[in-house]
Amino acid sequence: MTRDGAGAAVPVRPMQPTQLSKQPRARGRAEVSARLRGGVSRIGDLHQAGSSKLLFPQVRGAALQAVSLNTAGGVTGGDQFHMAARAEAGAHLVMTTQAAERVYRAQPGEVGQVQTRLTVAQGGRLDWLPQETILYNHAALHRRLEADLASDARLLAVEPLILGRAAMGEVVQQAQFRDCWRIRRDGALVFADNLSLSGDVQALMARSGTGGGAGALASLLLVDPDADLYLDRLRDAIGGQGGASLIRPGVLFARVLGSDGFDLRRALIPAVQALSGADIPKTWML
Repeated sequence: MTRDGAGAAVPVRPMQPTQLSKQPRARGRAEVSARLRGGVSRIGDLHQAGSSKLLFPQVRGAALQAVSLNTAGGVTGGDQFHMAARAEAGAHLVMTTQAAERVYRAQPGEVGQVQTRLTVAQGGRLDWLPQETILYNHAALHRRLEADLASDARLLAVEPLILGRAAMGEVVQQAQFRDCWRIRRDGALVFADNLSLSGDVQALMARSGTGGGAGALASLLLVDPDADLYLDRLRDAIGGQGGASLIRPGVLFARVLGSDGFDLRRALIPAVQALSGADIPKTWML
């Protein structure tokens, strides 16, 4: 209750849902390129804004390593993040994250958006190796990854996903997750993948034809003119935790499952090392 100018009591009407203002949402944008100088990959262009930051640790070898950090602490409905990474001619860029990305509960009708654009020029190489994305109950996330590669460029990409933290007793009974990949070489589409988990995710993953009760999964892609040479070693690395196929000449893809994040990493780390031929970023180590 409140009172008018004459002191009479006046009832206060509650705000209707359409009157409620939306909460502030996180925005982040980062762009980086690796440029070959004196046989070593160095920072070419760099731009970062909002909640997206990039760190550049000192590492051994000729590759440039960039570590992405989300200062917002996670992603929720309405957030928007954009990442663009480019390996210029002959350069090698390794992209990873400082920690796992957490996707929190979203308000009804709101969806988080994460878009990644990768470009690899002639003779270049780009390793896209983010740590896990952790999906919480009632999370909503749409993610898209696009890559444009030159004729002899090399791309290694992995996206691990954890469906609630098993050690914390978390269960994802309601969520919305979409992951779309589009990879082009010389302008021609060579790989496309759409992954969608919606509704009762735990029940969906419990089915024998989907996850067989897995609480974590990952998509792993290698686009390389010599991709066929890596098929056997990839299958050996993941064992019975997934399947790997040569989709077409030069394109190798695997889906890997795990009971939880730790179990998934035990298969992913040797798989990534087998395909990259180098040590995985230190932020990944068990």
